[in-house]
This record gives sequence, structure tokens and C-alpha cells, in this order.
Amino acid sequence: MIEIRKGQASEKLSRQAFGERYRGSFVDPAFATEEAAIARLEVIAWLAYDEGRKAPLTRPAGAGYFDPTDALSVQWLATRQAIDQAQLACGNPATKSRVLLVCGSARNDGTCPGEVSKTWRLTEIAQQVVQQAGVEADVLDLSLVTSEYGRNIHPCKGCVSSAMPLCHWPCSCYPNHSLAQTHDWMAQIYERWVAAHAVILLAPTYWYQSPSPLKLMIDRLVCADGGNPDPTTTHGKRVLEAKRLEEQGWDYPKHLAGRVFGVVVHGEVAGVEDHRRNLCDWLEWMGLTDAGAVAKLDRYIGYYEPYYNSHEALDKDSAVQEEVRNVTQAVLNAVHALRAGRLSQPDKQIKSLRQK
Repeated sequence: MIEIRKGQASEKLSRQAFGERYRGSFVDPAFATEEAAIARLEVIAWLAYDEGRKAPLTRPAGAGYFDPTDALSVQWLATRQAIDQAQLACGNPATKSRVLLVCGSARNDGTCPGEVSKTWRLTEIAQQVVQQAGVEADVLDLSLVTSEYGRNIHPCKGCVSSAMPLCHWPCSCYPNHSLAQTHDWMAQIYERWVAAHAVILLAPTYWYQSPSPLKLMIDRLVCADGGNPDPTTTHGKRVLEAKRLEEQGWDYPKHLAGRVFGVVVHGEVAGVEDHRRNLCDWLEWMGLTDAGAVAKLDRYIGYYEPYYNSHEALDKDSAVQEEVRNVTQAVLNAVHALRAGRLSQPDKQIKSLRQK
């Protein structure tokens, strides 16, 4: 017998507490003239919260799903369609090769720091190499979550730890309109990963680890590694159904496997080696193939020097700039080999005895 453990969640907010939180978004005195309108909207938002209207717009899943009558979020279906189209394009030999460049820093000049990050400058170097090779460069700047209105990567809710089939591909936890968890950027980010033939992660080291925006994206990509592409098999988020599915045996599909990767990690004091290893291990776990030792780089820029002149330290470090070009060239070489059918993956046909 499967037991569902309960007892951690907080109590639902009272009507008064909900109202106080809702109105916290309107402290600017400029909203004062619209007090009556805000009050009316608050009532609508309260009902959505109280009734748990996570996905107010749904339609039957339709043909191709386990339960074609099950209602799925219209927004989720749109994301799934975009991913499917991206996968078809990626696998089409006529499609131009595409490299996803992920700038993993949280800093940019449009928010509090007031200056671009060194990671951004390294990303620009990689972008130039990709474009000069006639390959499409898709630059994903994760720092936009700190500087753009309504640009969010919501945290992973850990569905996979209850049961792998409960973790849907793409993630169906968001948007959750009843909790105002909307504007989830991952809906577009999934498509960009799927469309790419290769990815290069470029990241600074924050306290021995990845910056918050990068770690948020990494956690939300858990659904790409074993995630359930058919939410109707669990009828949404029905935990018991998901547990029974996994109990019967789950195949843990790797939705991003076969792509190529490179990694560039930098820092000023400590932690770059472990950070680089963690990123490489994660990508390999998902079934991506590294582009060789040259494509896995960790370096210190301005080691133990002050922060105020760190960009000048990068200016002087021509070696690290050239190494980033080498990482990019190694990835491009691997992409050409991959698409020509020459990239060797010796363990491709070997099934893991310990899937998870």
C-alpha cells in the first residue's frame, strides 16, 4: 500500500491576510486614485486563490494523450507544441546548426550593480566565434530576471521526489494563477534548449556555487531528465496515480540527450573547479556529450584582486579570452561531427542499471 505523507503545508491565508499581501503590490501613492478598482480586482484574486484556480483556461488533451478527455492547461499545451516543433527542427538535417549560449551571471547594468558582468563579456566572445562560423547563436542572458519587469524563473517544487511521473515535461507547475505564480520564463527556455544542437554554459562562481538565476534554471530542467510528457497519465498532479506509475516501472526518458556541451566557469577567490565539475556532471547526467577537455574551462580572473577594477583584469587577461574562444571552437567542431554522424558516444546503447 502506497502512503501519501502529509502535514507540512501552511494553512491557507485568511481573507484579511490575503488582502494585505495582495495590496502590497500597490504601495506606490500613484495607485491611490484607483483604490476602488484595486478592491474589485482583489476580490477576483481572492476567489481564484480560495478556489485554487491554478489553470483557469483549459481544454481536453485530445488525440495522442493517454486520456484525451482530461483537461489540460492551454498555456501548457502551447509550450508543449513549441517544444515538439523545436525538436523536429533540431533533428532536421536542413536546419541551420544552433548553439545556445547561457550567460549565468545575475549582474547587468540595467539593475542595482549598474555594470555589465564579466560573464557577459565572455559570452559576447563566444557569440562572435559562433557567428563567424556561420552557426546560429542563441544568447540566453539569465540576468534578465533581476532587471526586467515580470521576468521570472520560479523555483522547482520538487514533484520528482514524490514520483518521477508527477514531474511533467515541460513543467506543469507553472503558471499557477491562484498563487500569482505567473510570467514563468521557463516556458520559453525549454524550447530554446530543445532547439539547440549544443549549449555552452558561462558562469561566475558565487559562494562556491552557481548564481541564483542559473541554479533556478538547472532545477527546473529536472523535467528534461526523466520527466513525464503526458500529464493525463497522472490527471494533473494526482500523487497516488504518479506513485503507482513509477511503481510499475518508469523509463526515465532523457529529453535533451545527444546534444553537445561546453562550460566556462570563472571566479576571483575560490570554488571554480568544483563549480565547473558540478555543471559538467549535471549536463552529462542528462545525456549531453562534452566537446572534449578543452571545452571544460575554469579560471580565476583577477585572483584575490579588488572588485572595482575586475573588468580591467579581464582586459589584461588575453589568455582567458582566447581559452573561451577555444571552448567555443571545440563545441563547434563537435556540432559539425554530431550532425555529420561522426560524433562517437560509446555508451549510447548501454542501458543504466540504476536509472533516476
